[in-house]
Amino acid sequence: MNRLQEKYNKEIVPSLREKYNYDSVMALPKLDKIVVNMGVGDATSNSKLIDAAVADLKTITGQQPVVTKAKKAIAGFKVREGQAIGCKVTLRGENMYNFLDKLISITLPRVRDFRGISPKSFDGRGNYTLGLNEQLIFSEIDYDNVVKVRGMDIVFVTTAKTNEEALDLLKGFGMPFKK
Repeated sequence: MNRLQEKYNKEIVPSLREKYNYDSVMALPKLDKIVVNMGVGDATSNSKLIDAAVADLKTITGQQPVVTKAKKAIAGFKVREGQAIGCKVTLRGENMYNFLDKLISITLPRVRDFRGISPKSFDGRGNYTLGLNEQLIFSEIDYDNVVKVRGMDIVFVTTAKTNEEALDLLKGFGMPFKK
């Protein structure tokens, strides 16, 4: 069992149960999955960029990414329907907790001038989205092998009903929110 899974069971569950007066353990908010998404808009002109993004995402998450394709053609962006325009990984279970642990304890502290992440990026249903500007902040990425510096979105999907519950859940895991 991962360190964060134990922390969830021993510390976060009792504190959430006390604060929100839950009767059932099943009603407690929990982290459902983490989706890491990397958009590769340049892939319209150079299809090799998708392979580089897939390799980077696989190195970061330790799981094979899925290539995402355009749903419809947009002439202004030179995108055709079915064209590869990004990749994503959905992490659950043990892999999810390992990635979250690595993100909180190693990766985010490496960001220059880091003062915490914004507590305003919740969607109203208890899910949190974190945008990163570059994949170089992950220690697994070798700077010399990077084809192009690109950002990514990390979405934390929870079973929380409100943003406040999700904020308390993620704070319990140790997410460094701004004060």
